[in-house]
Amino acid sequence: MPATAPELLTGASSDFLKRFAPFNQMEPEALTFLAERVHLAYHLAGSAVLSPAMGTPEHFFIIQRGKVQSRPATSTPGLELATMALGPGECFPISAISAQRASTNHYIALEDSFIFQLPADDFHALMRMSPVFHLFCTQYIASLLNQSRQQLQTAFSQRAAEQQTMAATLSELIKQEPIHVQPEMSARAALEIMAQHRLGCLVVVDDATRPLGVLTQSDLLPRVILPGFDLEKPIVELMTAGPHTLSATASAYEAVLEMTTHGVRHLLVVDSHGSLRGVVSERDLFALQRVSLRQVRANIESAADPEAFHVASDDIRQLALNLVAQGIGSEQLTQFISALNDALTRRIIRLEVERHDLQGVDLAWLAFGSEGRHEQTLSTDQDNGLIFVCDDASAREPLRQRLLAFAGCVNKTLAACGFPLCKGNIMASNPELCLTPREWQSRFDSWIGEPDPQALLNASIFFDFRVILGNERLGDRLRAWLNKTTSRNPAFLRMMAGNAISVGPPLGRIRDFVLDDDGT
Repeated sequence: MPATAPELLTGASSDFLKRFAPFNQMEPEALTFLAERVHLAYHLAGSAVLSPAMGTPEHFFIIQRGKVQSRPATSTPGLELATMALGPGECFPISAISAQRASTNHYIALEDSFIFQLPADDFHALMRMSPVFHLFCTQYIASLLNQSRQQLQTAFSQRAAEQQTMAATLSELIKQEPIHVQPEMSARAALEIMAQHRLGCLVVVDDATRPLGVLTQSDLLPRVILPGFDLEKPIVELMTAGPHTLSATASAYEAVLEMTTHGVRHLLVVDSHGSLRGVVSERDLFALQRVSLRQVRANIESAADPEAFHVASDDIRQLALNLVAQGIGSEQLTQFISALNDALTRRIIRLEVERHDLQGVDLAWLAFGSEGRHEQTLSTDQDNGLIFVCDDASAREPLRQRLLAFAGCVNKTLAACGFPLCKGNIMASNPELCLTPREWQSRFDSWIGEPDPQALLNASIFFDFRVILGNERLGDRLRAWLNKTTSRNPAFLRMMAGNAISVGPPLGRIRDFVLDDDGT
């Protein structure tokens, strides 16, 4: 009996597939299953066979004749992914259809092409049916992951080679002997030295060359020119006392953090005796980076609308990624991110204080949890609150409502900058977290007095607090009261310690990570 048309097509498909791996090694029943379920489709040259916009692939494709270009849909700076031409016997998109997600590549027919199409459900059935096909797909995905890892390592190593490492000590960054003056020198003579050597920062030292103060170019307009300062007076009357110093053995990273935290552009480098070794400027440090601290800080300080805040937030993330590329440790990185995020948060708060006419209100914006511990990462939600003073009981609730409206705007702007709203509503816009000092004490006292599991959880979050902006004395007083109160309650301290010990790291017997059932 002659073969039917479908049988002839199945046989032709099977004969073609047998010429290419992995189909030439597949089990006979699996190959028959595949040949019976594919159908041949024609694609005109230049047409899109598959793209990310098409969503989850509905078919698995095997090229029968022609050529198809595979091109990444997006590019990563410093990481160039290859564009490939696929020919007869080659298939796609294994990763996307296996994970049931949209493809990350565009597949374009380079010439008129005939391509076998296998429905997605049949692809997954074939994976379950054929160990050979399953192994092929698994190894293919593994090879892609390994290729991506190698490309990332290469890109990061190239970036690190192009830039000096932030682990360098400050002594390595000092380019010349420090120029300094004595405190009794006249301001005129000191300024002449500053001009002669084109200094952005002049250091005033004592007889042992220990720094006493500094004068920077930015000080000249407000301190010398506008007030008409008498230049015959000694420089000690003009300088900024108590300059920021770091040891010559400190790292460039530590200098970055110091500048970021205190908003200064020059740091004095001293030896173990406190004597001046040199001056490191912001320019020295951030010539190491593609995104400079000055650029980030300028964007933060000038930001006045959501779009500008978003740009500043993106700059923070880019600067952090540069540090990651240079191998900065996790603890240092989180401190650095926290310092810049603090600056962004302060800018947002100050603008909202003006918009809500809250100048003169005695308040402090509090950060809790990881933010309170300076442990923010690139993906951290909000944990914040407000503490305010209002001695007039009749005015307290109206003021609280104004503060809640203000806090809601701050929370919303922070969310637009990439800091998600807290799912547990631990935010200053929550009336339960916008409290007077006495109300905060009452809340804390209830957790300490009756340390049930929820109270211990609250304590582990809220007791790690610090003031981001506002009256820091409010935070200091609350901290002093909290330390005194907890020290008088050994039962609470014992339960907190036990709670901490009971939570072990998610590691298995061979120190590998323990995963949930869903693999996360």
